[in-house]
Amino acid sequence: MTALDFNTVLPEVMLAIYAMAALMFGVYTSKDKVAPLLTWVTAGVFAVLALWIGAGGEGAREAFGGLFVDDPFARFAKVVILLSAAAVLVMSQDYMERRGILRFEYPVLVALSVVGMMVMVSSGDLITLYMGLELQSLALYVIASIRRDSVKSTEAGLKYFVLGALSSGLLLYGASLTYGYAGTTQFAGILSTLQGEVPVGLLFGLVFMLSGLAFKVSAAPFHMWTPDVYEGAPTPVTAFFATAPKVAAMGLFARLIHDAFGAIPGDWGQVIAALAVLSMFLGAIAAIGQRDIKRLMAYSSIAHMGYALVGLAAGTVAGVQATLIYMAIYVTMNVGTFAFILSMERDGKPVTSIDSLNMFSKKEPMKALAMLVLLFSLAGVPPMVGFFGKFYVLKAAVDAHMTWLAIAGAVASVIGAFYYLRIVFFMYFGKDADTVESRMVPVQWALFVASAAIMLVGIVNLFGIEASAALAAETLVR
Repeated sequence: MTALDFNTVLPEVMLAIYAMAALMFGVYTSKDKVAPLLTWVTAGVFAVLALWIGAGGEGAREAFGGLFVDDPFARFAKVVILLSAAAVLVMSQDYMERRGILRFEYPVLVALSVVGMMVMVSSGDLITLYMGLELQSLALYVIASIRRDSVKSTEAGLKYFVLGALSSGLLLYGASLTYGYAGTTQFAGILSTLQGEVPVGLLFGLVFMLSGLAFKVSAAPFHMWTPDVYEGAPTPVTAFFATAPKVAAMGLFARLIHDAFGAIPGDWGQVIAALAVLSMFLGAIAAIGQRDIKRLMAYSSIAHMGYALVGLAAGTVAGVQATLIYMAIYVTMNVGTFAFILSMERDGKPVTSIDSLNMFSKKEPMKALAMLVLLFSLAGVPPMVGFFGKFYVLKAAVDAHMTWLAIAGAVASVIGAFYYLRIVFFMYFGKDADTVESRMVPVQWALFVASAAIMLVGIVNLFGIEASAALAAETLVR
C-alpha cells in the first residue's frame, strides 16, 4: 500500500476504525446509557465525513491498482449516503429510545453498512464490488431484525437474509461468468475486451449481475422482499432502508454498466429499460390497495427506483446526471416523509394505518401542510421539486430516442399520484374520527419542515446539485 492508496481510502478507513472503536466502547461501558450518545456521535461523524468528501476537489484518483476509484461520481454519491444516514440516525433516536429498542449496536451497524456503501460506489473491480456489497448487506440483515421481541421484525430480517443471499449468488455467478470470458475482474479490463463481437457468455454474466443489483435497488421483478421488510422492520430501520442503501445500489449500478460495459449500451439499455417499466407500473398499481403507510412507501420506493433507472437506461451523460439528481431529491423526500411516519402514534404506541390520518389537518394544520407538500412532491406534482426530478429522467429518455419509455413513465406517474393524493384526502376531507397523534422531538420536526421547505424553495436552482451531478456524470460516462 502506497501513501496515495492510503489517502484515497482514508475516509472509509477512518469510518471503519470509528465503528470498531464505538463497538469496543459500547461493550465495556453501560450499554443502555451510551446508545443515545453513540447515535449522535455517529451522525456527527457522518456529517463531518460528508463535508470532507464534498470538499475533496474535482480530480479522479485510483488506489490499489484500480480496485478502488475516488472520482466526482463517487464523491457525489458518498455525500448523499452520509447525509441521509446521519439524518435518519438523529430523527430515529427518540423513537427507538422510548420503545426500548435503541441498542448501542444500532449506530455501529449503520456505520459498518455505510462503509460498505462507500466502497460500493468507488468500486473499480468485481471483487471490490462484491466486498462492499456484502459488508453493507450483512449489517442490514441484522438491523432489519434488531427488535428481537417482535415476530414481524424477525421475519423481516429472515426474509431479507434469504432473498439477499439469493441475489448475492446471482451477482457472484454473473461476476464469475464475466471473469471467465473477459479474463479480468477489473472494470477497465472488461471494457477493453468489448471490441467487435461480444461473447454470449459475457452478456449472460452482465444479465446475472444486473439481476443481483436489481434486487438491491428493489426493482421489479426482484422486489418481493421490499413490502414485507418495510412493514416488519422497526420504522427507523425502514427509513434507513429507503434512503442510503438505495443511493449506494443505484451508484453501483451506474458504475458497473458504464465503467465495465460502457461500450455496449445497446445491450444493457434494453434490460434496464425493461426493469424500469416493470418497476414503475408495479409500484404504481400495487400501492393502490395498501392500507399500511409503510407498505405503501415500499411500493412507492419500487416505483421511484423505476424512474431512476429510466435515466440509466438512456446511457448518456444527461441520463446519469438525471439519475443522480433524482436520487438526491428522492432521499430528501423520504427523510421528511419518514420523520412524519415516525411521529404517528396513539396512546404511546406506533400507528401506521392510513385511515388513522382522518381529518389530521384539524388537529395539526402545519404538519398536515408540510406532509401535503412532501406527498405532492413524491407524486411529481409541479411546482414541487419532485416534479423536476421526474422531468429530468424523462427528458433524458426522450433525448436518447427512447420516447416510449418516457411516455410509460408519465402514465405510471399519473397512476401513482392516486395513492399519494388519497392520503391528502384523508388528512383534509376524511371522516371525523379518532385522529392519530403526532409527537415530534425538535430535531425530527426540523428535518420534517426542512424537507418540505426544500421541496418548495429548491425549484429556484435545486441548491446547486445540478452542476455537481453534471460533473459526476461526465466523469463516469466517457
